[in-house]
Amino acid sequence: MNDTELLDKREVRIRGMFARIAPWYDFLNHLLSLNVDRHWRRRATRLAPPAPPEAGPILDLCTGTGDLAFAYDQAARGRVPIVAADFCWEMLERAAQKAQARQTGTRIQFVEADAQQLPFPDDFFQLVSVAFGIRNVTDLDRGLAELARVIRPGGRAVILEFSRPRGTIFGPIYRWYFRAVLPRLGQLFSRSPDSAYRYLPASVLEFPDGEDFAARLRSHGLTEIAIHPLTLGIATLYIGHKLSA
Repeated sequence: MNDTELLDKREVRIRGMFARIAPWYDFLNHLLSLNVDRHWRRRATRLAPPAPPEAGPILDLCTGTGDLAFAYDQAARGRVPIVAADFCWEMLERAAQKAQARQTGTRIQFVEADAQQLPFPDDFFQLVSVAFGIRNVTDLDRGLAELARVIRPGGRAVILEFSRPRGTIFGPIYRWYFRAVLPRLGQLFSRSPDSAYRYLPASVLEFPDGEDFAARLRSHGLTEIAIHPLTLGIATLYIGHKLSA
């Protein structure tokens, strides 16, 4: 599979790829990040905590198996309604099973929805979060426009995404691990016919990060963009605000 085929982000391919790795998704996320991904999500909820319930519900977009939605539910102490949306039903099934085990009741609603065409009204959510999913959206600008559309004036976008460490020592070591070790480990466990764990590093390395991604957020009307590199730049947390009316 060449690079063009590997980075094919047509909806049907991305949806099918994640459907097939859904049974292994949580295990491999925690294994391959050495459980640091749990810390990143907690950090997101601390740097961008939920507002009181009267500010409106929270949307966790590209929720996957729901980990960031659960982190926000915990941070809000179950007092803020949360919508967890993804366009891959198999991932949502896993998330719903976890919600049942956590006894979240009806606080978290799972919705099958495409990030490029959200079934929600304008100016509806106090906060829209995305963890490790925005780079998989076929049309990034269309996805960001939809994300900004559904945030209430004065609300926030909270986006957690992999990035490229820049250090002269750690950067090359991590890129070697990302390109050579991670795909083999992921493929060993998942047996993905779509080379999902080759797609992961390739998609990260071609995705805009840091100030480049912040500029994309600004182009969709988000302001006061805060950029928080995490764990030597392996991931980055972006927090933006939608102007008040």
